[in-house]
Amino acid sequence: MSTHTSRRAALAILATTAAAWHHAQAQPPAPQQPLRIGFQKGSLNLALLKSYGLLEQRLPGAKVQWTEFPAGPQLLEALALGSVDLGATGDAPPVFAQAAGKDVVYVGAEPPKPDSSALLVKPDSALRALADLKGRRIALQKGSSAHFLTVQAVKKAGLSWHDIQPVYLPPAEARAAFERGSVDAWAVWDPYYAAAEISGELRALATSRGLSSNNTFYLASRALSRQPALLKTLFQALTDTDARVQADRRDAVQRYAEFAGLPAATVQRMVERRGAAPVGPLTAQLVAEQQQVADAFAELGLIPRPIRVLDAVNPSSKAYLGRSPEGTAMHAGSTGMHIAGAGRLGSGPAHGPQVS
Repeated sequence: MSTHTSRRAALAILATTAAAWHHAQAQPPAPQQPLRIGFQKGSLNLALLKSYGLLEQRLPGAKVQWTEFPAGPQLLEALALGSVDLGATGDAPPVFAQAAGKDVVYVGAEPPKPDSSALLVKPDSALRALADLKGRRIALQKGSSAHFLTVQAVKKAGLSWHDIQPVYLPPAEARAAFERGSVDAWAVWDPYYAAAEISGELRALATSRGLSSNNTFYLASRALSRQPALLKTLFQALTDTDARVQADRRDAVQRYAEFAGLPAATVQRMVERRGAAPVGPLTAQLVAEQQQVADAFAELGLIPRPIRVLDAVNPSSKAYLGRSPEGTAMHAGSTGMHIAGAGRLGSGPAHGPQVS
C-alpha cells in the first residue's frame, strides 16, 4: 500500500467517523468548568479553531482557556498534572507519558502528514546520506515525534542508537544550536522546519516519508474522556475548522501567521504540504502504528518499560477499532498489533507522513 493510498484511506475513515460522531448525539450543554486546551505552534487545527471561535459558538456560555506549549512532552506533562483538559501531539509524547505512568487518554486523531517533519543539515554539510550520521550530534526534543523520526533514520542507515550523539533540546534552543554549529543535524517538525527551509538555512537530509507515519493524536484528561458528547462537539468543530482551511487557504495562512508571528511564506509552505486533516476516533491501523512506535522505543531502552497502547485508548473510541483501510487486516500480538498488507513502519514507501 503506497503512502498516498494509505493517507487517502485514513482521510476517508477519519472523515466518516468524525461525521458519525457529529450525528450520534445532540449538542451537549456547555461544561460548567472552563475547558482548558493546550496547543503547540504546529497545532494548526487547534490554533485556527481558536481564531475562528467555532468552539465557543458550538458551546455558548462555555469558558475556553487556551495555553501554548513548546512541544508535546511539555503539553502532556501539564495534562497529567491536571492543568489542561485536552491537547494534540505527535506520536512519541503519549508513548513516553504512558511509559512513565502518566494518566493520559487517546481520544482522537488526524491523518498522517508525511512531509511535515524532517532531519535537517546545513546546505554545505558533508552529510549526504543517513549513514553519514554516525558519530554526529543531532538536536531533537526528547520524547517528541522528532525523537522517533531520528530513531527510524538511524535504523534505516544500519546504525545503532549508540552510533549517534543525541542532544536533547526544545525547538527554539535546538534551532539556536543548529545555527551556531553546535550540532550537526536537527530533527524537527513544522512550522520550525518550514521557517528554516524558507530562510535557506538548511536542506533536508530526510523527511518522515518512508520513515514514520508521523501521526497526530488528541489526548484528554480522564474526566474529559468520559464526556463523549462534548468530545464529539469538539472534534466536529475541529473538522469544520479544517474544512475552512481547505476552502480558503489565504485566510487561514493570514490568521495563522498573525497567531504564530511567522512570515506568510513560511505558513504557506506548512499549509501546502499538510493536506486535509479531519479529526475522528482512532482506527485499528493508527493503534497498530502507535504500538510499533512504542515497541521501537522500548527495544532501545529509551522508555522505562514496554507498554500496550490500547490500554490508553478511550473506551468510546474502541468501537471504531475494527475500521481499517480496505485490504488491511489487523492481528493482535503479545506486544501489540501488526498491519498485514501494510508493512512495518519505516519499511519503505508504504509508510512515510506536525505537532511533536
